[in-house]
Amino acid sequence: MSVKKDDQMNIPHLFRCPISLDLFQDPVTLCTGQTYDRSNIEKWLAAGNVTCPVTMQKLHDLSLVPNHTLQHLIHRWLCMDNRFNSEQHSKVFDPKLSLIVLKNNTEAKGTTPTTKLEALRRIRILSEESEWRRSSLIQLGFFPMLLQVLFRKLSLEEGKLSQEDSDIAEQAIHCVLNLLPFSDIQSLDMLKEASHLASFFILLEQGSAKIKMNLCYLVEAIASSREISLVLGQTQCLWGALIDRLHDNSDASEAASKAILALCSIKPNRESFIREGGVNSLLSYISTPSTRPRTSNALATIKLLLESDSAKKVLVNNPNGIHILVKMVFGGCTDHHEGSDSAISSLLVICNESVKVREEAICAGILTQLLLLLQSQCSSRAKSKARMLLKLLRSLENPSKVATV
Repeated sequence: MSVKKDDQMNIPHLFRCPISLDLFQDPVTLCTGQTYDRSNIEKWLAAGNVTCPVTMQKLHDLSLVPNHTLQHLIHRWLCMDNRFNSEQHSKVFDPKLSLIVLKNNTEAKGTTPTTKLEALRRIRILSEESEWRRSSLIQLGFFPMLLQVLFRKLSLEEGKLSQEDSDIAEQAIHCVLNLLPFSDIQSLDMLKEASHLASFFILLEQGSAKIKMNLCYLVEAIASSREISLVLGQTQCLWGALIDRLHDNSDASEAASKAILALCSIKPNRESFIREGGVNSLLSYISTPSTRPRTSNALATIKLLLESDSAKKVLVNNPNGIHILVKMVFGGCTDHHEGSDSAISSLLVICNESVKVREEAICAGILTQLLLLLQSQCSSRAKSKARMLLKLLRSLENPSKVATV
């Protein structure tokens, strides 16, 4: 008889082995003070490991000391809880759920793809259950191991990603994102290596829609590390792939817009993005009706890019550039007000450049947009910038065209 799932969820954390996450059967303590179930730690040591799985301290003594106190407490809890009997306790441990078994089944070279995929599915479930379970996975080194699985050398069939690799990558990237907030971002330094970076681009270009979307979220997270972000940002292939995802017309497009904004928060990356046609790509994305409700990230990126003269030149030379921004002055207000704020900020920058640009903005209907915004529930910051833009427009030779606010 196995323990029901509801009963397993009620087992106190201190009564669970850190390796299997199941109720202790025979708790033993290492010289580091950490306690494990005997069968689990014996497998760990038999595999040639000489460190404590939780603390990763080197073991100067491999003795296993029975933890009678913990065993007694568990026995009392079982009797008081009245939901387990001795037979259930003896069968609580399921070897298939052991974290060490899962790790070996995922990273061992001789593991079949089917076994590896099943292990990844189990890891994904565990990584979604609780912060405590995620902590156990991280302490046992699952995060760097999952990155190795995700960015391993891929098998291409006639230049295309195999279904087998795609299925494994889809599970692995989910696990990576679940553990990422609690892990060391420096583990992603592996992307500095050409072989891993090549696999990253293959997945971003040929992976399933879920893989593409989740890789974009991973790029957004990577941007918090300036060093890794610069490596990616100076790679021509990345911008091309992100621009392609921007126009996927799927959930990946919004994820790509977030990734681009995060990477462009670092100044050297902006020029690379501009050279790869980033400004025009963002304008095209913003002007697409289906993406209109989710344009705040793209507008915020354009605002950043306009700190560069090259970006200003591209935007002004785009036949629809001014018109697109003008439309977003009031249209962007529905997107948590951030879109409107970014659109006005961008127009302030380029309208300062020349009278011709200001005239073009007026012809595109900027005055109506600004007046509508000032009467709306938009943020005070956006309204303040709107008044600044109206003041700038009054500098034209024909001020009668400008309404008084």
